[in-house]
Amino acid sequence: MAQINKPTDYFNTILTAGGAQSITGVGFQPDLVWNKRRDDTSDHHLNDAVRGATKLLYPNQTLAEQTNANFISSFDSDGFTTGSGYWTGGASIVAWNWLASNTTASNTDGSITSTVSANTTSGFSIVSYTGTGANATVGHGLNSVPKIVIIKNRDRTSGWHVGGDAIGSVNQYLNLNDTNAIDSAGTGFQSFSSTTFGIGSDTDWNASGESIIAYCFSEKKGFSKFGSYTGNGSADGTFVYTGFKPAFVILKITNSTNNWHMYDNKRDTYNVADAVLYPNTSGAEGTDTTADFLSNGFKLRTSINFANGSGDSYIYMAFAENPFVTSGGIPTTAR
Repeated sequence: MAQINKPTDYFNTILTAGGAQSITGVGFQPDLVWNKRRDDTSDHHLNDAVRGATKLLYPNQTLAEQTNANFISSFDSDGFTTGSGYWTGGASIVAWNWLASNTTASNTDGSITSTVSANTTSGFSIVSYTGTGANATVGHGLNSVPKIVIIKNRDRTSGWHVGGDAIGSVNQYLNLNDTNAIDSAGTGFQSFSSTTFGIGSDTDWNASGESIIAYCFSEKKGFSKFGSYTGNGSADGTFVYTGFKPAFVILKITNSTNNWHMYDNKRDTYNVADAVLYPNTSGAEGTDTTADFLSNGFKLRTSINFANGSGDSYIYMAFAENPFVTSGGIPTTAR
């Protein structure tokens, strides 16, 4: 597998203030932007280029899609343009940015024709499709099996369902918008292959005539890693090997209820990583002593069950700052 030597070509975190402005410094034209105001209890906001820059979804809510041209109005060559609805000038904001393909294509690999923006190099695609209400497959464009697929029905009140090889058996899923433990649904996720994912008849996944969005991620050496680990209940915690120095990590306990937890290398620039946000709540940024970001993975530094309870099970999603060693033999260091 070819290695990505410069992860910031495909994913980057930026910190910014609110208000109408042209935000630059991303390093590419993003196709997916996930924003959160850090200093108050504002909702998470998610915009993507497939649905259109002005179309808003809220990962911590079950709300249907809304249109708001005063939040993000366009995706630009080095960032995005915001309007007066991008909180206020004094707000402290984090924006996580992913590159897909900066274009869309019709995908007929599945029984449902989808509209896809796919980056096979970084293993990320945005997939839009219209449900049929019957078992179906949907093309994702990755040419590799997705480890994580996040699905949301845009037209109705519904959960954000997270499935894929990293979660467990094919019918199992977690909800990004709540604290629930892992669950299963025979009418939800059905299969994951290098070309398609399968869905059942559940209305959240496949309501007839309704618009669904899916974000798909496969693993790429030096850039992304998705998987599970078991906690040891010690402040000298479990080490999770990723093969790179992490830039962004999301954690969730799967065998009991607790928040999702998000950490990155811009809100925290030294170990231990303790600036945390929660995808399932609108809560302001908090602090907890959770993990060291190392040159080749992350090591838990807490015994609390949200991240490292003894014998508890967890899933994680990680994106890279630098590969452990580039393909040219240049090593990275822990921070």
